[in-house]
Amino acid sequence: MSSNLKHLVLLFSLFLIVGCNESFNTKNTTTQEKQKNEVLVLGTIHGGHRTDSIYNISYLEKLIRKINPDYILAEIPPDRFQEAMLGFKRDDSISEPRVMRFPEYVDVVFPLTKEMDFEIIPTAGWTLPMAQERSQKLRAISKDTARTDDWKTYQNANKHSDSVYKMTGKVNNPYFIHTNTYDSIQDISLQVYNKLFNVELGLGGWENINIAHYWNIEKALEKYRYQGKRMLIIYGAGHKGWFLRELRKHDDIDLLEMKPFLDSLQIN
Repeated sequence: MSSNLKHLVLLFSLFLIVGCNESFNTKNTTTQEKQKNEVLVLGTIHGGHRTDSIYNISYLEKLIRKINPDYILAEIPPDRFQEAMLGFKRDDSISEPRVMRFPEYVDVVFPLTKEMDFEIIPTAGWTLPMAQERSQKLRAISKDTARTDDWKTYQNANKHSDSVYKMTGKVNNPYFIHTNTYDSIQDISLQVYNKLFNVELGLGGWENINIAHYWNIEKALEKYRYQGKRMLIIYGAGHKGWFLRELRKHDDIDLLEMKPFLDSLQIN
């Protein structure tokens, strides 16, 4: 075999090897890119975490440690997050008024950023003008004699929902909060509230505010799509059912149950 022919054979062999390696690497990359993110929805009880005997600050902290998320999608408006984080880094406390309302962030999530490697993504659709307009409209409806029946229906739905919840004997039980039954009980009042007032309350209506929240959540899901990460959505428990109904439509995520993580804490 001539030296030129040997050279050509060698080059051809190298080409095949490089080609196979590139094909292998491409397959690996594609596989990695297609790893679904794991998503969980954690329902909170806001101020109740500071007083409840079980679902308290300590429990919530242990639960988030067990979940060990890469991203926490928080019930914090994007325009309030930077101020809250700057204040926390400066004073080791939260002074931003809206975020201060939520012990799950003030007492748990922000402090955990010192020890755990997760990113907080603010996703709340709440705005102060929206909240003020909603309060004004609800106050006006409650005093409008022409809307007496609507307001009474709304109040009765709240009482019915509360009574059914109390009858379960599982008030603020984290296991029960993370069930479809809990969501159904919340819907007793929320669906009446939504039907009567959603359109009238504008952006502050129940369906409308959930759409606003979920739009931000959806953006985060899309931004980090197929990264094989764990994403924890933390919102007031009343929102949980609404979000789960939308998340179940996704085939590009693995929607995890909360129960295995609750079980890992060995508290019933």
